[in-house]
Amino acid sequence: MQLFRLLKRSRILLLFLFSFSCSRSPVDLQEVTAEDILTAVAEHKGEKAVLVNYWATWCAPCVEEFPMIVELSKEYAHEAVVLFVSADWLDEKERALEFLEKQEVKGLSFIKNQTDNEFIDGIHREWSGALPFTIVYGKNSGNVVDYWEAKKSEKRFVEALEKAINEGVKS
Repeated sequence: MQLFRLLKRSRILLLFLFSFSCSRSPVDLQEVTAEDILTAVAEHKGEKAVLVNYWATWCAPCVEEFPMIVELSKEYAHEAVVLFVSADWLDEKERALEFLEKQEVKGLSFIKNQTDNEFIDGIHREWSGALPFTIVYGKNSGNVVDYWEAKKSEKRFVEALEKAINEGVKS
């Protein structure tokens, strides 16, 4: 009888551990401030260009351009880093995580944990707060080489990435 209970408990424990390990998300969605984002960007200075896309699940243009940005992140993975920053409220964190998983984003992504005005002002003085907002930093300098509000074409993204990757390279 004791052996039966032990086996039953072991089976339940194994099922629990298995379900926990299988439910682990491929996305690490971290809460951040503007300063945290700028620090993350600076970590790539001299190594890769950085494109940061600010989006939200409730923003239709953000959702429309998102798959294209994910594809570009794969295409430029050796030369650039793409960081996604959700502007959703923290109580919508699970929804943002589900969206990122559905878009097959892997690794580190962010969700703001700061008031809108502090966050917006801390990222770029000319950002009005409109979404989507994209900002691209040069590979060598780490400085802003391009930025824009609103949904843009793939061509605009590619041009900005190429400019950031080739920053300072003489032709």
